[in-house]
Amino acid sequence: MLGAAKLMAFVATTRPDAAKTFYTDVLGLTLAEDSPFALVFSSGGIMLRIQKMEAFTPPAFTVLGWEVPDIAASIAGLAAKGVAFERFGFLPQDDAGIWTAPNGDKIAWFKDPDGNTLSLAQFD
Repeated sequence: MLGAAKLMAFVATTRPDAAKTFYTDVLGLTLAEDSPFALVFSSGGIMLRIQKMEAFTPPAFTVLGWEVPDIAASIAGLAAKGVAFERFGFLPQDDAGIWTAPNGDKIAWFKDPDGNTLSLAQFD
């Protein structure tokens, strides 16, 4: 029923000014709207609505991810803009923070200003 419908993504922020700067200036997303209720961005043709909340606890799992053609280059570009990549003691990660899955997929994680976990993936 919804297989052909356009997907939207949602995350939350208690710091809309910091989120706006991060998603625009650091990640390079296009800001479409800044309303009293949400920041609205476009990423690869998908609408991302960052809901403005008074209180919010980020979940302990990845909420958004981007498939990239060259994860090492993407990490280097984000790191140059101050993004720190997460380290997990239970996963073997290389010096850049990349975990290579058994099937060859490469994944790295980072956080937005509200602590939402975001990821980059390069599929094998």
